[in-house]
Amino acid sequence: MEGVSKYPEFLTTLGMKQDSDKWNNPSKSFALEQIDKTRRDLEHMRKTFDVTKLDADHALSYRLFEIQSEQEINGAKWWDYGYTFNQMFGKQSGIPAFLINRHRIRDISDAKAYIARLNGVKAYMDAHIKNEKASAAKGIQPPLYVYAHVIRDAENIIKGEPFTDGKLSTILADFKKKIDKLDISDKEREGLYVDAVAALNTSFKPAYENLISEMKSMQAKASTDDGAWKLPDGGDYYASRLQEMTTTDMSAEAIHALGLSEVDRIHAEMREIMAKVEFEGSLQDFFEFTRTDKQFFKAENDLGRAAYLQEATVFIDDMKLRLPEVFNRLPKAKLDVRAVEAFREKAAGKAFYNRPAPDGSRPGIYYANLYRMDAMPVYQMEALAYHEGIPGHHMQLSISQELEGIPSFRKYGRFTAYSEGWGLYSEYLPKEMGLYADPYSDFGRLAMELWRAARLVVDTGLHEKKWSREKAIEYLMVNTPNPESDAIKAIERYIVMPGQATAYKIGMNKILELRENAKTELGEDFDIRDFHDAILATGPVPLNIMEEQVDVYIARASVK
Repeated sequence: MEGVSKYPEFLTTLGMKQDSDKWNNPSKSFALEQIDKTRRDLEHMRKTFDVTKLDADHALSYRLFEIQSEQEINGAKWWDYGYTFNQMFGKQSGIPAFLINRHRIRDISDAKAYIARLNGVKAYMDAHIKNEKASAAKGIQPPLYVYAHVIRDAENIIKGEPFTDGKLSTILADFKKKIDKLDISDKEREGLYVDAVAALNTSFKPAYENLISEMKSMQAKASTDDGAWKLPDGGDYYASRLQEMTTTDMSAEAIHALGLSEVDRIHAEMREIMAKVEFEGSLQDFFEFTRTDKQFFKAENDLGRAAYLQEATVFIDDMKLRLPEVFNRLPKAKLDVRAVEAFREKAAGKAFYNRPAPDGSRPGIYYANLYRMDAMPVYQMEALAYHEGIPGHHMQLSISQELEGIPSFRKYGRFTAYSEGWGLYSEYLPKEMGLYADPYSDFGRLAMELWRAARLVVDTGLHEKKWSREKAIEYLMVNTPNPESDAIKAIERYIVMPGQATAYKIGMNKILELRENAKTELGEDFDIRDFHDAILATGPVPLNIMEEQVDVYIARASVK
């Protein structure tokens, strides 16, 4: 916990009260100090332990610490390259999202810590702006379109009381809702409210006003070049991102070719569904039909949004009952299904997941973005629920942090190909369990797999082949059934997160490959529950280590 203790935001995420009145230190000097400490810890581990003399589990921890440490050390070169302010994970929306979703208020001390964080927003935001300006001075700056999103998000956050007339602002409404539940006197509650309003006016609002001003200044200097190729040493940077995201040595060219091949395969499976539902016309005609026909969408109103959330919850609840058929390990943490908050819904992605607090004080959250109901077709609802909820991210991440007898760095490790590969595999698994009974739901499953295959094409197209934003959007519009709003959001996401989109399909393909190998080797002795244990019981790992763990499972099952 020594390393974790230096990151107050992560402590809060873990449900701990320590330093809950503080923000993380965003300075580069602090980051480099931690990287230097990691370097020293790695050297110490190598001098102290002989990995060949450790038992299997300790040897795995050794190797994973070594891999993660080397990744962190090598990543120091690229510290300036992450766009601090962007529409996906920018600090302008990250700050309120953290306070709303992570900072729980169970007593007066929690409320005072929340207020202290509000008072700290000005210095915290200024430090991030300083980092962004330093990156821009080195030629590392997001493309032009990003700034409109960031500015709009920032302006939305300081609308409403106490910033402007009208209903309570998003952040003050959250604080009031939380303190209203406390068992305290009216005088104490009023004092907390007054202090929060003062912090919002003297720290929070000036921070966002300064951010808006700085973003407008940087907007005037931004270019329309989109890919990582435009950055200093952009080719090396993108190669490092692909290696980190996929945990393989696949080149951009190989990933691009895999994407094209997978798109063709999935198109062929979609044509089979077209025949099943007796649709006449081309595949692109079918895409347009599923993209626009009203039968595939909930109403664009509060009732439609509520119905979407309720039905998504039903899919998850039904899957919970089926889990023992295919899993030995089940998650203990609860799961909520929620709509993305209004202040960030316009720029946020289609769906995403927040992990639960390890102590059970906060559930996992599957967020569905219901800003536009015509971008959330009901035929994709089932697959989305499985991916973000159960048996997808909620199950994998909950089980990981509930594992006993392994160090924390393994429980909370990040290997994107593992986690997102599992998420995509979790969309496919229910098909084998007899779900997706409606052909259109099965089409939705394929549409989401197709989306991930197309990502391989457009991500490498943007960052390696110098595709424009517009060309990448056009590729998605021609080759997938998703609406234009999806395509635009997706490409804008891939631009600010180079390589991340390639992890999903590569991870899923590896899990399926390993499963087929296990079936071939074990025959009738293959048990899918034990196979899933081999994937989930280690916590997140690179794909090569996942393969080793499956080999261990095969060897053990062979001698039973």
